[in-house]
Amino acid sequence: MGELDRIEALLRIMARLRDPDGGCPWDLEQNFSTIAPYTIEEAFEVADAIERGDMADLREELGDLLLQVVFHAQMASEAGLFGFPDVVRAICEKMIRRHPHVFGDEEARSAGMVKGRWDEIKAEEQAAKGNAAQKSILDDVPLALPALARAVKLQARAARVGFDWPSTAEVIDKLNEEMLELSEELAKGGEHDRIEDELGDLLFVYANLARHLKVDPEAALRRANAKFRRRFSRIEEKLAARGSTPEQSTLEEMDALWNEAKREERGEMG
Repeated sequence: MGELDRIEALLRIMARLRDPDGGCPWDLEQNFSTIAPYTIEEAFEVADAIERGDMADLREELGDLLLQVVFHAQMASEAGLFGFPDVVRAICEKMIRRHPHVFGDEEARSAGMVKGRWDEIKAEEQAAKGNAAQKSILDDVPLALPALARAVKLQARAARVGFDWPSTAEVIDKLNEEMLELSEELAKGGEHDRIEDELGDLLFVYANLARHLKVDPEAALRRANAKFRRRFSRIEEKLAARGSTPEQSTLEEMDALWNEAKREERGEMG
């Protein structure tokens, strides 16, 4: 088959998996829509490996993500739309085009990246695609992004034209205001849609606070998820040592064990 450390090997493997004559039945029945969720999942797996600092896992997850690119390119090639070389060419051209201060002539390199030039180049690209009628600077923020990540993108885009809180303290004030509005809605037994609206506003401001603190809210929440899982697993271990289970325990018992787990992590016991 040739050297397995070359992209050509992966392209051949993918083509074989999609070959109607003896290919993989599962791979053959897939299309862009059915594969898209896996593509998103693999991107998150990459982020998770980075968050954990597991470089061996990162190597593997990057391979899984690369496979997603190859999978989509193979399906596009079969449909006569484009091939993997077209994908590579497009991104190479884009990177060169968007970095004139690196790849441009001597004048462009000496001038450096003029502030706002990146946005100008993107606007030129949109116009070249026939998207010159874009009405808002927010129009090209992808809808498919996770909600928290998209909130940060929308806020950052608006901030470029000065629509932003000047300080973190003002974001926190807004956070308290939104919390109060949610509390008031709950107190008067508001409708589900109203409560969802208020909770959404609260989460949106949390995303804004993360942006002001230069924290990725998705990464922060993944970290909190991992912490919760770790501590709850410790509760289960402690209960098992007593011959019990969460189902057989009270909230008070589990809460006490949760606090023990917190102290253990902080090195406050022993």
